[in-house]
Amino acid sequence: MHVTQPTIWQEIDEVKQAVAEVLAHAKQLGASSAEASMSRTKGLSVETRHGEVETVEFNQDGGLGISLYFGQRKGSASTADLSPQALRRTVEAAADIARYTSEDPHTGIAEASWLEMSPPDLDLYYPDSIGTDEAIALCAASEAAAFATDSRITNSEGASFSSHTGLKVYGNSHGQLVGHPSSRHSFSCVVIGEDGDDMQRDYSFTVARQYSKLLDPKQIGREAALETIARLNARQIATQKVPVIFRADIASSLFGHLVSAISGGSIYRKSSFLLDKVGKQIMAPSISILEQPHLKQALASSPFDGEGVKTRDLAVIEQGVLTTYLTTSYSARKLGMASTGHAGGIHNWLVQHGDEDLLQLCRTMGKGLLVTELMGQGVNTVTGDYSRGAAGFWVEHGEIQFPVSEVTIAGNLADMFMQMAAVGNDVDRRGGVLTGSVLISQMQVAGS
Repeated sequence: MHVTQPTIWQEIDEVKQAVAEVLAHAKQLGASSAEASMSRTKGLSVETRHGEVETVEFNQDGGLGISLYFGQRKGSASTADLSPQALRRTVEAAADIARYTSEDPHTGIAEASWLEMSPPDLDLYYPDSIGTDEAIALCAASEAAAFATDSRITNSEGASFSSHTGLKVYGNSHGQLVGHPSSRHSFSCVVIGEDGDDMQRDYSFTVARQYSKLLDPKQIGREAALETIARLNARQIATQKVPVIFRADIASSLFGHLVSAISGGSIYRKSSFLLDKVGKQIMAPSISILEQPHLKQALASSPFDGEGVKTRDLAVIEQGVLTTYLTTSYSARKLGMASTGHAGGIHNWLVQHGDEDLLQLCRTMGKGLLVTELMGQGVNTVTGDYSRGAAGFWVEHGEIQFPVSEVTIAGNLADMFMQMAAVGNDVDRRGGVLTGSVLISQMQVAGS
């Protein structure tokens, strides 16, 4: 276990004191209940292009958001000025707003029984101090590695490095006052390749809580170059219905549409194609999704949600069956449920996978489209209709044949979820949804 610097905990105690004073001021103004959250972040961002420094940014930001309630009237206000005077003015602004809002029987802070009063330490804070010169050298080395990979890499859109640490404190009038620190380090490289008249761009990136867990910048440069070269001389294909593989790095978007469709807000507004589906089969029986909010060092781990509600392991999909909707305290009350701890998003979705890697999935598919990039926003979670521009590779006889561009893939999410035939073991861990590549047994592909 690493040793956390005492200064961050001193800073958290300072912020807790400020939040406590804000809540006390809300009470003095006559609020029946109140909640406030305050965050602070600081860090370094560096970007180079052709080895020359494009930007160096040091940032130190903070903010407070408060909601207070007079019975069933709610007022909210926020500020980026964290001086005591500004904090008091923000509380007063929220109180003024509350006096003019209409009553809502479902509003209010989360129930006391739902709250996380003593958050576990999830090992999310690694304040590795990276100097500007070191960051610039890393970026330059990544670009150089990309250019050295293949002579067809002719240009760069830059390499960028980011290292940020921060803290979050949340408190409410139930007496909850909790906080934790976190860190996030990332690195990316974007390059351009040319072959004759054809020009393509692609990228690679790495992200982690701990700087030492980032992939080597030279490897990121080489990966960006290889991804770009592979796309050169792409062709169109004929319009047809074929199986489609969503490569792991974009397969997470499919599950992102599931998140939208089963969020409590979409359900109580009756604006989801998955209305009244709890306890019913909505995905292929081979698909199970487990949410694990307390994974140590994971990118989407959190001991509590945006309303202080405790996060917990949750089987969202069990053998294709939807077990729950994802609720905040407001949507939970609207739906007659308890909060599932999803104010602010999901926490580490682990999509159960099989034993096949991406190349084996291609062999299983036989003939079809491997999608590596999606474009456009043609997804309607009210109806489930799905239509997006795509690029990738044509697969025949189980082998990648040539790159493909300028196609549209279309279907309906309800059908796509049921036709998820396999999930690969090539799990992408760089976000909140940890999934391998996904094979869907049939979609409409519109080409030439």
